[in-house]
Amino acid sequence: MAKVKRYINADTVKLYVAADKKKTIAHLLWGDRVTYESTARATNGCLKVKARGREGYVEKEFLGTEKLLELYFIDVGQGDGVLIKTPDEKHIMIDGGYKRRAQQSGKNAADFIDWKFAKDYGMKSIELDAMIASHNDADHYGGLWDLINPAEEKEMDIPTDKVNVKKFYHAGVAWMKKGSSRNLGPVKDKKLTLLVEDLADIKSLLKKERDGYLLQGEWASFMQCLVDKDIPCERLSQKTGHLKEFEKSGFSIKVLSPIEVDYNGKPAYNNLGSHSFNTNGHSVTLRVDYKAVKIMLTGDLNAASQQRIMEFYEAADNTKVLACDVAKSCHHGSDDCSFEFLSHLGPGATVISSGDAEGHCHPRPSIVAASALTGHKQIHQDKVVTPLIYSTEISRSYKLGSPQELKRKDNGESLFPDTELSVTYLETNAGDLNPARRTKSFWDKKIVGGIIYGLVNVRTDGETILCATMSEKSNEWDIKKFKTRF
Repeated sequence: MAKVKRYINADTVKLYVAADKKKTIAHLLWGDRVTYESTARATNGCLKVKARGREGYVEKEFLGTEKLLELYFIDVGQGDGVLIKTPDEKHIMIDGGYKRRAQQSGKNAADFIDWKFAKDYGMKSIELDAMIASHNDADHYGGLWDLINPAEEKEMDIPTDKVNVKKFYHAGVAWMKKGSSRNLGPVKDKKLTLLVEDLADIKSLLKKERDGYLLQGEWASFMQCLVDKDIPCERLSQKTGHLKEFEKSGFSIKVLSPIEVDYNGKPAYNNLGSHSFNTNGHSVTLRVDYKAVKIMLTGDLNAASQQRIMEFYEAADNTKVLACDVAKSCHHGSDDCSFEFLSHLGPGATVISSGDAEGHCHPRPSIVAASALTGHKQIHQDKVVTPLIYSTEISRSYKLGSPQELKRKDNGESLFPDTELSVTYLETNAGDLNPARRTKSFWDKKIVGGIIYGLVNVRTDGETILCATMSEKSNEWDIKKFKTRF
């Protein structure tokens, strides 16, 4: 029996339990894909559909045919994770957070991708048209690694051998070793000169030294998974220009950095200083365009690399290439950031991807303020419509439960709430310099049962931009809309 695909054509629409429209299962969002049987007939103006992994009823008038550009900024704790769904329904995964085992929540972008294809689409495989690591820091590539790592298969509804990636893109800077030294390869005349190119290059550097250097550590293990799955690889720089395979019907992806230079006839990058400055600073920067709308994805760019990017495009008299409607904040809202660079971006909405359990104190207050000050302002009916500032961390919530039974692992003995049982813990209150030791009854404590993703949705038809997060109180979408300025 044939399936019909349709797309929600209103800002938000209720998914009902039954056609009587008395009880709501979920709230669907503009552009959400729904499917139904071709033989389905409307009852009380509603069709029985499947959407977001659930079955229910939607009013037929809200089912259209227009496909949108969709971006999902995923709460991965510390790190980045962005899924792009193009208007022709190609899927591009950019970064993924730390690997699961390094996450406080035990979740990363791989889990969202798994849900998207298994539950939302009802597919038995994950089909990614591209996977992109903005740079070689573990809080960016870990979730990508989990998607293709057989050792993580138990965490997936769809097994890793059913994860198909057409192409892997990367910045070219890689973790190397020379002897016992961990580094980014040789530096000559203030240039990083050992850039990793394609799959053949990766294979070679996993087994054979080049000038004494080999791929190193968990980055090498990730690369080995790419080799094992025989995924084509390509280094990106500003010389790449547009990713040709994604250019269609007003949609395009333009690579703006890293800024590649020539060194003795071979590609190289300027040395920005420390290892962290180089890995962050040579992040892949992408401008995603759909018709008039421009969205900037900046990895972990720092002030030095931002200055280099501005100088490069100023020399070409093309700083307008940096202007955008939506921007992912550089480096999780770090204050190692150029105010001038933010001014060139001038987005109507900024999304900050940051996490709780980390010592970087991201986002920094100065950058939140700067993002608002430099963002493009729109006023409608005497109200400021933009700039908007989102944080994946703020959008996160927790599933809480109460203890019911405690079992000893050694003998299976059960303890119940009438058992005198206390828990001692360290508690740091706001303003305290040192944690205090507390003891309380165990049974009146709440248990964190899991993380509810702090997802920031961005959707556009190429003219209107919708940003949405889920309201924890009402379980409905909190929606902001604005028009592109281009």
